[in-house]
Amino acid sequence: MKENKYDQLAFFEQYGKMDRSQKGLDAAGEWYLLKEMLPDFTGKNVLDLGCGYGWHCRYVMERGAQAVTGVDISEKMLQKASEINLLKGIEYKQVAIEDARFAPEVFDVVFSSLTFHYVQTFDVLLQNIYKWLKPGGCFVFSVEHPVFTAEGKQDWLYDKQGNILHWPVDRYFSEGQRNTTFLGEQVLKYHRTLTTYLNGLLKQGFKLTGVNEPMPDEEMLKNIPEMAGELRRPMMLLIAAEK
Repeated sequence: MKENKYDQLAFFEQYGKMDRSQKGLDAAGEWYLLKEMLPDFTGKNVLDLGCGYGWHCRYVMERGAQAVTGVDISEKMLQKASEINLLKGIEYKQVAIEDARFAPEVFDVVFSSLTFHYVQTFDVLLQNIYKWLKPGGCFVFSVEHPVFTAEGKQDWLYDKQGNILHWPVDRYFSEGQRNTTFLGEQVLKYHRTLTTYLNGLLKQGFKLTGVNEPMPDEEMLKNIPEMAGELRRPMMLLIAAEK
């Protein structure tokens, strides 16, 4: 996560053109399932790791949270979040999530959306999150699915006519660094197996409360025909746990 592409102007401008950047949570294909995994936020103190534009921070505050802390490494992301999603009770902090420091047992909920596959030391991050959560606190996050990250290039295989053949899965059990392309830039990510994600939580002491591999919902499939390709392999993994 310490690789900060988002403060590079060209990359940030491309990110701003994405549907989920312009339309918020309604344009996120996984949101219809992810929101069902979230707890009641009434009166809660919430931490959002890798908050980006702050869409989830706004959602949490609008549902009765007492306070939300949004953490992101990118100055440009947080500037945008402060422009469009700064409500009373939201505080944004510019820091890499690996370097974030909070008091023990201060948060009722820790949330993260599509961030942890940029983090090299997942086990250390889990230790910190467990420490920051109050007893009984909730931890909900999404990551790119291990099937999606395994091979590295994150693109389909095509025939000579350019038609999609299938999604390549290779080096699945070889965890670690992957170099891929996102928004026209080389981006560093980290591949982990499903076993590592789930057992990492269990070894840390979390109790699993939900696991989902989301497909596009019917409305998205109807309105965006190319989304049918997302039924051929999982792109995201959603996990909920409790301390």
